Amino acid sequence: MKVCGFTIVRNAIRYDYPVVESILSVLPVVDEMLVSVGNSDDETLQLIRNINSPKIRIMQSTWDDSLREGGRVLAEETNKALAAIPADFDWCFYIQADEVLHERWVQVLKKAMAENLKRKEVQGLLFDYLHFYGSYHYLGDSRTWYRKEIRIIRNLPGMQSYKDAQGFRFLGNKLKVLATGACIHHYGWVKNPKFQQAKQREFHKLWHTDEWMEKHVAEADEYDYGHIESLRKFEGSHPAVMSERIRLCDWDFVFDVRKKRFSLKKRMLYLFEKWTGIRLFEYRNYRLIR
Repeated sequence: MKVCGFTIVRNAIRYDYPVVESILSVLPVVDEMLVSVGNSDDETLQLIRNINSPKIRIMQSTWDDSLREGGRVLAEETNKALAAIPADFDWCFYIQADEVLHERWVQVLKKAMAENLKRKEVQGLLFDYLHFYGSYHYLGDSRTWYRKEIRIIRNLPGMQSYKDAQGFRFLGNKLKVLATGACIHHYGWVKNPKFQQAKQREFHKLWHTDEWMEKHVAEADEYDYGHIESLRKFEGSHPAVMSERIRLCDWDFVFDVRKKRFSLKKRMLYLFEKWTGIRLFEYRNYRLIR
């Protein structure tokens, strides 16, 4: 069994992406790690080159900044990387530049891939998600945050990134997947408010016009983390590769988790989910099999 990891990244230093930690967290699972580095305004390419692992293979790419509708450029770049994975790999492990795998899941994932290698109906493996917000101590727990997504896919012709690179499709259809129980730590909303504000302005350009940006993205030096519906305290452990980044955290964010800023409808849906564990009307970007 051969496994290739892959990711795309651009301006990782400028926008403070934990891409090094992301890559390091996946290396124990994969035989090779393909990193597609987009044309950057900082030293992202050198940052990746400095990771000391023979598993890493770097490819350089030029992003088409005209693809602003629905984050299409992210799917385009993901597909470029996916197409560069040799056919002799059985599985592909996709990780985004702000996602990190906890080391507790390494053996679980290796076992899941090995056990399902010959089960051709299994086209992908599903992960749970923890979405950190504002600091390393809080999690988004409203319906705003997706609960599950595909991150390991079978290496097949016809496998493509979907929409804004959130998930995948095979020959245009939703993937048939197995739940792994493994969890991805998503840190895209945890960074110094100055970096977060800069990232928000740049990131929204992947979806919207300049006119939309002027109306909807505030001109500010720092991002205001206080405008959030609901958070809960994180009680678990972070991946070991994140320890130094967490130690160097240079801002404070404190939130009263008792505060809930919901409409009546959203409050009822939120309470129902907390009581039952069921998310009503949840969009699923996959077909779950057993």
